Amino acid sequence: MATSYLPYHPDQAHLLPLSAADWLPEGHLAYFIADTVESLDLSAFHARYAKGGPRNQPFHPAMMVKVLLYGYATGVFSSRKLAKRLHDDVAFRVLAAGNFPAHRTLSDFRALHLAELSALFVQVVKLARECGLVKLGTIAVDGTKVKANASRHKAMSYGRMVQSEAELKQQIAALLERARAMDAAEANEVEQDLPAEIARREQRLAAIEAAKTRLEAQQREADMARGRHEGDERKPRHPDGTPKRCKPFKRDFGVPEDSTQTSFTDPQSRIMKQSNGGFEHSYNAQTAVDAERQIIVAAELTDCAADSGQLPAMVESMERTLDAVPHRVLADAGYRSEAALEALAEKPCEVIVALGREGREQARIDAEKYPHTAKMAESLKSEKSQAAYRRRKAIVEAPNGWIKSVLGFRQFSLRGIEKVRAEWKLVCLAMNLRRMAAWA
Repeated sequence: MATSYLPYHPDQAHLLPLSAADWLPEGHLAYFIADTVESLDLSAFHARYAKGGPRNQPFHPAMMVKVLLYGYATGVFSSRKLAKRLHDDVAFRVLAAGNFPAHRTLSDFRALHLAELSALFVQVVKLARECGLVKLGTIAVDGTKVKANASRHKAMSYGRMVQSEAELKQQIAALLERARAMDAAEANEVEQDLPAEIARREQRLAAIEAAKTRLEAQQREADMARGRHEGDERKPRHPDGTPKRCKPFKRDFGVPEDSTQTSFTDPQSRIMKQSNGGFEHSYNAQTAVDAERQIIVAAELTDCAADSGQLPAMVESMERTLDAVPHRVLADAGYRSEAALEALAEKPCEVIVALGREGREQARIDAEKYPHTAKMAESLKSEKSQAAYRRRKAIVEAPNGWIKSVLGFRQFSLRGIEKVRAEWKLVCLAMNLRRMAAWA
């Protein structure tokens, strides 16, 4: 007896029009993102097209925002991959509703509306609070290093810059002399296009000089933060200007170490140590996560590898977003800073910052020199503070892990700190939508 199968006729044409609602199961993430975007204020997107005229009809901003957000929420960040998914993926086709913007259109839309997309992060956090998913009871703050869109092969150390600068100046001088000699001899056979060779080397020299100037400016800023000043003759000094009895500085004021690097592709990125022990051109991405449903309530980004000093900025970011401060803020020892604790002393919230590794005996703190740190050390001795701090890891490190391991976001697509900061908020916005959909 022949086996009986369910009907299968791949060439059968549909007799009635299909509904997009039949293509995806009820409760799908794409539907949640579509409904959420429809509830948001997109007037800033529409304002850019208000005077576009009938000859240039752009794609609808709501559709573009839905496609971008769903792409970031499902780990599709490349504009080329997004354009391909619009043809291959049912969820993307439902959101696009018969539209197929090219990858360049998607890329340009994202680049043009970075500020507007960042503002949507605030709207979604407020929406999550209205839905009861954000309580602002306990907030945990943490930072994670995300690779910059910078090539390793297009970076140079300060020592190599100094050497290359001298070599290029010699080559340019030699080529100019050769050009003058050829003009004088009226040579007919020219082996090289000398003007092009000179222009190429001058362009390279200008790029190296600009990078060298950036490194020197960064080093001057770092030296001034350490109490150094121009013309200090490498001698460490007290705040009153008197010299200290210790070894002199190894370098002049504002002169970087020979090994200090900068990138030509993303000059604003910095070399930072990764969790695997390696070093990459990166940015330090900061997140503040609410303990209730692990919604990211603040997302900031800096080009400084150290977390110390970032805590007041994160609390201010939460206050700007939600017009309120949380009841308690938790942070690990990387945020330990007397200046940061002093800045937060007047805030109406409890701040718990670890002063070292848990379980290790801490060195004695000078209460006169570091009063706020000493006060924190006393507070951490209580069982209540210790129990509250133990929750920090489970609250904040999970979302950072989801962003990197579940979404697969380990490197920025854009370059420049302002663009990268906006993309980080876009990633956190997409992550929040996934969390909200799970609790809807």
